[in-house]
Amino acid sequence: MSPRLLLIEADGPSLQPDFAAIFGRAANIRYECVQWDALSPQKLAQHPADLIVPVALQEQARAIRLFNWIVDHPVSAPILAILPEVAGEELLRTAAKASTDFMRWPAEPGEVTQRVNRILGNGGAVQSVRDRLLDEMGLATLVGGDPGFLKVVAQIPKVARSNSTVLITGETGTGKEMCARAIHHLSERRDFPFIPVDCAGFPDHLFENEMFGHSRGAFTDAHRDQKGLIALADGGTLFLDEIDSLSPAAQAKLLRFMQEQTYRPLGSDRFVRADVTVLAATNRDLEQLMREQRFRGDLFFRLNVLRLHMVPLRERRGDIALLAQHFLDTLCAQHRCARKTLAAATIARLTAREWEGNVRELSNAIRRAFVYAEGPQILPAHIDGPAAGQDPPARREGFREARARAIAAFERQYVIETLRQYKGNITQAARFAGKDRRAFGRLVKRHNIDRTSC
Repeated sequence: MSPRLLLIEADGPSLQPDFAAIFGRAANIRYECVQWDALSPQKLAQHPADLIVPVALQEQARAIRLFNWIVDHPVSAPILAILPEVAGEELLRTAAKASTDFMRWPAEPGEVTQRVNRILGNGGAVQSVRDRLLDEMGLATLVGGDPGFLKVVAQIPKVARSNSTVLITGETGTGKEMCARAIHHLSERRDFPFIPVDCAGFPDHLFENEMFGHSRGAFTDAHRDQKGLIALADGGTLFLDEIDSLSPAAQAKLLRFMQEQTYRPLGSDRFVRADVTVLAATNRDLEQLMREQRFRGDLFFRLNVLRLHMVPLRERRGDIALLAQHFLDTLCAQHRCARKTLAAATIARLTAREWEGNVRELSNAIRRAFVYAEGPQILPAHIDGPAAGQDPPARREGFREARARAIAAFERQYVIETLRQYKGNITQAARFAGKDRRAFGRLVKRHNIDRTSC
């Protein structure tokens, strides 16, 4: 008997013409199409289809509910989920749990035929959809549903397939290294090393030795050959974090390597070729540094082949609660304790914050709350509790203590903002504040403010 496909679609543009064109009459496959509005999970469980094809291009919320239901009530027919190019993590995860296989739409010619024939012909040989999702998306640690964030996420698989140099920009704590690891995981280099390099972590005079290695006898303590970080990354990915911190000399040496893909270890008389993909990250404006002649223009253009910009948390506030619960669930799993949830007031408090440290700061706040919360819910008091390493206060502050602390906090913030407005000029800042210059200077000294950094 010819196989029977059940398409589940939204009201609107249909994929039936596409499927008909792909298979044609020769394929001898029968179609039936139902709309999400007319579908009930119970009827689906009794349907005689040989393959169920939920099309979640528009009805993503319904698809999530269906997939969750299937996890609890498995159906007999295999499932091929058709997902949009940009899909939220919840949809991806539920599809991974419930489906036999998945594919993106629009698809490459022949992909639909290949997937359907593989499922109907040899269902046992289908790779785990969960593994395929990790292989295809590499986004297990990139959590969020904000459109701007998902736009970046959707570019990662394409960037990974390009095998090109990538510059990843974004503020501190936005997940630049996670993005780099996802690119490596999705690339053809995944079976080779991913070597992260903190460019700010070693002095300038050690750069050449750390990156290129040395030969025996290169210097007094060089008793044997030692590979550098580039050699360790051979065949894989070299991730240069905080690349803006490299000195001009180090930039020149890195540029030569990137131009020629060769380097010479210290003390060696020969050049070595290295096959690596270079990913670089920065939280600073390299174009501005280039204009200020603090970053080489030729190196910038070598790095800026493809670029991904990680969105700061304050621009994706809708993801804050999702991220916070994700961190909380991870901690509960690690400590093997009952699941904790966020109170509504806690979510409101978290969403209202600016999170200058971005996702990293949020993660630390949730970890702190997890430690102090004894019950099943995270309350605002747990978020605002004492910082890690400090004991909770033995008593509440008196009126005078609280007022003095508030005044001191106000003074410090006011002085910093005023100095920043006048680029650290105490005379102009004091004039604006309506204070004597010496009195204003005493405030600067009292609060230990470095005016050169303002």
